[in-house]
Amino acid sequence: MNEFDAVILGVIQGLTEFLPVSSSGHLELGKAILGDNSIPSESLLFTVVLHFATALSTIVVFRKDIIEIFKGLFQFKWNEETQFSLKIILSMIPAALVGILFEDEMEVLFGGDLLLVGFMLIITALLLWLADKAKNTEKPVSFRNAFVIGISQAIAILPGISRSGATISTSVLLGNDKAKAARFSFLMVVPLILGKIAKDVLSGDLSESSTESSILVIGFVTAFLAGVAACTWMIKLVKNSKLSYFAIYCLIVGIIAIGFGYAN
Repeated sequence: MNEFDAVILGVIQGLTEFLPVSSSGHLELGKAILGDNSIPSESLLFTVVLHFATALSTIVVFRKDIIEIFKGLFQFKWNEETQFSLKIILSMIPAALVGILFEDEMEVLFGGDLLLVGFMLIITALLLWLADKAKNTEKPVSFRNAFVIGISQAIAILPGISRSGATISTSVLLGNDKAKAARFSFLMVVPLILGKIAKDVLSGDLSESSTESSILVIGFVTAFLAGVAACTWMIKLVKNSKLSYFAIYCLIVGIIAIGFGYAN
């Protein structure tokens, strides 16, 4: 992987993290197109670095919300901010368990399996199509909803399943307001990614990679800048547009990925 590849993959990650089209799936497609032959562990390292960049972009975009949440927490009351924080923690449990118990198995999945990516993109398309048929409400995310959404986030670790698409769709299908579903979806992943980065740093996993630091920095910067732009745009898009457009896109890309997978 060279600097140009890092820029391309960084932009792909930054744009697709917030659009319900699977950033991990597009990263695998991008690596296949660019001819990236990294072993699965190195591929996963680069992917984690890009996800950290978009987590930081989420913090920047939602900085006012995050500040309000911390202010509410320090009041030490059973207020809306405390409840929201507990819902975020509850939603993290399924994905955290999958990450801890099946870490080695997950690394293998990020090895450029286009057939897997293609089929998972088609599943994402189905989820988005079903969510598009659901009626919008003003219902907030409940504690039970938070855990169910967390399960969908755990499943979305698979490359090709859109994390935002799966969590937003699940939330909408549970009867939650689309805008609130998007806000919860974007914020719920931040502590999970930061926790993953902290774990890898403490365990020494990141230092063992042969990936050049300059490549990681370039990918990080481009993913962060693209993420800020995409997150800001997506907040408006989720309120005013239909998820069916993304469903059609995922379906088309999924079919193309399956075609390339069989061809190779």
